[in-house]
Formats: sequence, structure tokens, C-alpha cells
Amino acid sequence: MQTSTLHKLKARAGRLLENRLLQSGRVLEVRHWEPATMIEIDLYLPHADVQSWQEIPYIKFKVDNLTYRDYTPSGWDAETHTCTLYIDAAHKGPGSKWAAALKKDDTVHYLKIGSTRHAPQSTSAIIALGDESSMGHMLALQQMVIPRARFSGAVLIANPHHRKLFEEYFWSPLQPIERNDVYGHHSIIQWVIQQHYDMAHTVFYLAGNNTMVSELRKLLKQLGYPSSQIKTQGFWN
Repeated sequence: MQTSTLHKLKARAGRLLENRLLQSGRVLEVRHWEPATMIEIDLYLPHADVQSWQEIPYIKFKVDNLTYRDYTPSGWDAETHTCTLYIDAAHKGPGSKWAAALKKDDTVHYLKIGSTRHAPQSTSAIIALGDESSMGHMLALQQMVIPRARFSGAVLIANPHHRKLFEEYFWSPLQPIERNDVYGHHSIIQWVIQQHYDMAHTVFYLAGNNTMVSELRKLLKQLGYPSSQIKTQGFWN
């Protein structure tokens, strides 16, 4: 059988399966930060069991034909079934194109809602470290930490105006810091060293581009933090 025919059959089977599994939601509002490489999207997800989100979730959205991307809601309201996404659209790809095109009252489709297995441990210091792509993940962790005094950290944001907006827009102990290296791990480890965190009672939650996450994990281990106190979630290369 010719390759093109096989591709067509696989695509048809994929669409049939997709139509059975997809759930839908509605866009309540879209806000583009200036410059518009950060997109903020409020969603209504009537079929989502938001009440059960005891770990940071991810949502596998359909962004193109048989193409999906995982995004983490930054916060959610179980009573209204609403949540907010922060999507880093600085990188070209189907996810960025999809997010940039969304408008109020558009319908979105998602394949599933899963768990990242990140939930705050019962220790005195929960430290979140990430970049623009993990902003939603960091803010979701903040929502889950009680009491909030246990929570702090830093988020790498390359654009200076976006750093200013982050400080003005959120009540958050997360500190926006400048990226001085390609992936950001050197910038963020220097910030960590200046904080003098307690070695025994600090748990780090790392999220963002895969290189930053893996290299930052190595650097934290070199500082003496054990693997059990370092939780990771990588997003893109």
C-alpha cells in the first residue's frame, strides 16, 4: 500500500478517535501582553472536574489537526469551572499560532486533563523556579501552598516590560529576574545562591524549558540539595 494512502487512513482513524474523546470549553477573555509574546486566556470548562485538582494539572489542548499541546492553568475556580492560562508565544509553532488566534467566545477543544504530579510538600520552604513557559505552573503551585508564607521563588522573564507587568499584575512572592544566558539556568542558580536557603527544609519545584530544568537540577545537587528535594517538570527543548 502506498505511503500516502497509509497516511490518509491513519489520519482518518485519528480524527474518528479524536471526535469521541474531545471535550470542549469556551474562551471568556483574551489579553495580550505588550509585546504580545505572552498571552493570557480565561476559559470556561463546563465538563472539567476542577474540584478534584489536588495536584497541578495540565490540559492537552487541540491546537491543529491531530496536533496537541499541554498547558497548565495558573489558577482555577471550582465553583465556576473557570481557569486562566498564560501561554509563552515567543516560540514559533502550532501552539503559539493557536493561542495568538483565539478570541472571546471561541470554542476550544481538549483531549484530556492530567496531573503533573506536582503538589506542595509539608515543609517550611516551597521554592518555585521557572521561566516564561512555566509561569502558569508557578502560579498554580502558589495557589496550592497553605500557608502562603511557605512559598517563594523566581521566574525568568527575558522581556523587561513583561517583568514590570508581572510585578504590577500579580500579588506574588515570585520574583521576576532577567535571563542572562540562553536557557536561564546560570541566571537562576546565581539568584538561588544569594537566598541562602536552608539545606534541610527546602523543596525546589523546577519547571520550564528542558535544558534549564535539567541543568538547574544538576547545579542544585552540586550545592548539596538531595534529589528528594528537587521536583522537575520540563516543557520544551
